[in-house]
Amino acid sequence: MAAREKPEQDARPRHDVRALEELLASQRRRIGRYTARADRRTSRTPRPHPNGGGSGPADVTAEVAAIGTRDLLDALPLAALLIRVVRDGGGRIADYHYVTENEAAVRYADAVIPREARPPSALRPVPLFDRFPSMADTPVPRMLRDAFDSGRPQGPEPVEWYLPLPDGQAVRIHNEVTVTRCGEHLLLSWERGHHTLLARAAQQLARVCWAEWNLGDDTAQGSEGLRHVLGLPADAPVPTLPQLAAMTTAGGPDALHRALYDVFLRRRRAACDLVLADDGRVLSCVAEPVWLPGGPVWSVRAVMMDVTGDRRARERAAAAELDAQAQRAQVHALADISGALRDAVLPHFEGELSPYGLEAAAVYRPDSGSGIGGDWFKVRVLPGDRVLIALGDARGHGLQAVTLMAKLRYALAGLSFTGRKVEQLTAWLNNVACDDGRESTATAVIGRYHPERCLLRWTCAGHPRPVLLRDGRARVLWEAPGAGGPPLGVVPDQEYRATETVLLKGDVVLLYSDGLVERRAHDPDADTARLVEEVARAGGHGVGAGPAALERFAQTVVQALTGPRQTDDATLLAFRHLHGEPDRPR
Repeated sequence: MAAREKPEQDARPRHDVRALEELLASQRRRIGRYTARADRRTSRTPRPHPNGGGSGPADVTAEVAAIGTRDLLDALPLAALLIRVVRDGGGRIADYHYVTENEAAVRYADAVIPREARPPSALRPVPLFDRFPSMADTPVPRMLRDAFDSGRPQGPEPVEWYLPLPDGQAVRIHNEVTVTRCGEHLLLSWERGHHTLLARAAQQLARVCWAEWNLGDDTAQGSEGLRHVLGLPADAPVPTLPQLAAMTTAGGPDALHRALYDVFLRRRRAACDLVLADDGRVLSCVAEPVWLPGGPVWSVRAVMMDVTGDRRARERAAAAELDAQAQRAQVHALADISGALRDAVLPHFEGELSPYGLEAAAVYRPDSGSGIGGDWFKVRVLPGDRVLIALGDARGHGLQAVTLMAKLRYALAGLSFTGRKVEQLTAWLNNVACDDGRESTATAVIGRYHPERCLLRWTCAGHPRPVLLRDGRARVLWEAPGAGGPPLGVVPDQEYRATETVLLKGDVVLLYSDGLVERRAHDPDADTARLVEEVARAGGHGVGAGPAALERFAQTVVQALTGPRQTDDATLLAFRHLHGEPDRPR
């Protein structure tokens, strides 16, 4: 069918949607095989009526007259079937017979079921599941039994079944079904399913529409806003999936194909972005599978949202930010680049730490294959005689990792002068990473040392916990319950919680990147245990006095854990506590 009459659309090449059409054809074949097997399984030979031809009136008119007038049944606003309960000699339910249907059911059949798929007219009651075989595998038998036994209405409950077509396809029926007892009869009524739920969701979200494509009979339906979102005339039919793909720019058919592959073959939700070729509007599409119990995916249900305004606003904001950054950085470009490379590759410390009771040393081992990675650290004295101690690992390698590494390192250096607690610094740094884009993620451990209390307050953002060497014994630092949080750049406005560690004289605390310990085919616990073992071995008989001895100790640990073919950059930051013990340790 023609979704819209535009020559440029009709002239689009067909090769870009061929893979999608083949995927849909393959799924239709699966549905055909399933329905063929199900027809053979549910087919039954006609059963004779009890008592030689029926225990009730001989025709439909008499049957209806036994419980009331036909006008009463037709007055029901919902589509309904009248079902007679057939009992055996012991009074137990033996079968259910279809008696008749009301005018609303006839109108429903005219709108949904092709004439060639409808069962023949019945002049007398017939077994319900002979007339509609696939309904036997739905909740309907249970609802009929429970409604008759308890006398209480059953439902509404979603019910899905099908009617086969002569050409091998099938009509999928999906409704909200209710069963009510009427004396010795049952009234099975229904209304179109899923529409109410989808319409409610669309009303709650701006610029949202829904559509559903049924592969059993090649039909499609959609919400009132679908045509507006797609830029189609109000009276245009809902486009098929290949027609929808043909309305998009290059890359759209492939994106839709990948999403539908997940829906059909992996039975999971999938999302994709589609850019309309006519006006460049961007649609965010989320699709989910619908299938019968035990059968293949029967149809695709999708919610689409016009996100053009949001995307363009973000693009304009990003372009403005980049332009402003370029203007500010132009004068200091050479100094910034050399400083970033120096800070990334050459470990050094700003200021003398011994007056604050600390000694520090750092060892950096680059990736043997990819060069500079995303490891970074920062140690600097802050106002109020506090000391910032931090180490992180930005995702990836090369220029992108160095850029993010420098951004986080400089941001932390500036934020730390606010005097706020480390948990707040971590939260701010997380928002900096989130604003940088989806790929800008990093882990970090951020701490502040308080000399007057011999106290280290620290928090982890998806990073390995520090290791403590005390009196020749090494262990991973204990972390307070609920402390830490996810990596930087994953969840905006994430809250973090700090852990407090009191340090004793001679304690050595080691912060490290995961490249120092991670090995293929090893679990994280085993890697950490190996690090603890090497720290204890290197410092078991003491580290030795002075910064030079501390650096030799760090070099020994790194050398034991890395090799000539290092697959990731590795950083170890070690600092030693020189002060005496606090008055009241906690």
